[in-house]
Amino acid sequence: MKKLKLDHQLAELVVAGRKTSTWRLFDDKDLSVDDKVLLIDKVDPKQPNTWAVIGTATIDSVTERRLSDITDQDLSEGEAFSSRQDMLATYRRYYGPNVTWQTPVKIIHFNFSLGVPDDSSPEVLARSDKVTIYADGGSRGNPGPSACGFVIYGENHEVLVNRGIYLGITTNNQAEYTALKQALEEAKNLGAHSVHVYMDSMLVINQMRGIFKVKNRDLWPIHDAVKKLCTDFQRVDFTQVPRESNRLADAAVNAALDQHLQQVRQSGRL
Repeated sequence: MKKLKLDHQLAELVVAGRKTSTWRLFDDKDLSVDDKVLLIDKVDPKQPNTWAVIGTATIDSVTERRLSDITDQDLSEGEAFSSRQDMLATYRRYYGPNVTWQTPVKIIHFNFSLGVPDDSSPEVLARSDKVTIYADGGSRGNPGPSACGFVIYGENHEVLVNRGIYLGITTNNQAEYTALKQALEEAKNLGAHSVHVYMDSMLVINQMRGIFKVKNRDLWPIHDAVKKLCTDFQRVDFTQVPRESNRLADAAVNAALDQHLQQVRQSGRL
């Protein structure tokens, strides 16, 4: 499936139902009527890990004009330009000085559906061979109630999976390893061939890279299982990141733990 990346302001207007069109210069995707595309919100353009799929759009009309031929009606219904000169200056900022009045622009109107499609198979989402994983695990008590969480991004920085799983009573390191194992299994199911893993656990990252030895016997089985799982990919890289760079996976961990605690309280077992 083709993808269109939107700036955050435009994405919010689309989600709110106030915008059903976008303009594109130098259309390298060859968009046409009846194409179904994923719309991606570039929440922070400089932080791809914030980008996320907001829904799907089915294109119902495509009009191509030179910039010099843009009408007042096009401006009133389309992009938020104060004037034609503002339009030209804006596109030059985005696309470079080669934009002229003779540059063609595609005015694309679409019908929008919120959320990832129900038939979100790897083929439907056109998932790339390369994925990025952010994984985390946590234990409240060490050992204690534990959960793992992971977020998987596609090659175009769209969120493919965001999941938290309650694990029962484990240690913090066991939860971290389980997060890595679950994420790699999901990446394998998505058909990925190349994976880059980011975790804030220095222990897990350095053990997977062979820098640290696995001294804890309780970690031997899952470490061996993860090592074996890595052989199913052409390439797996590991990078240790600060905790603040792993917030989405950490949030998935805490959400799973909080949900379990709430269920326990509702059942009267606490």
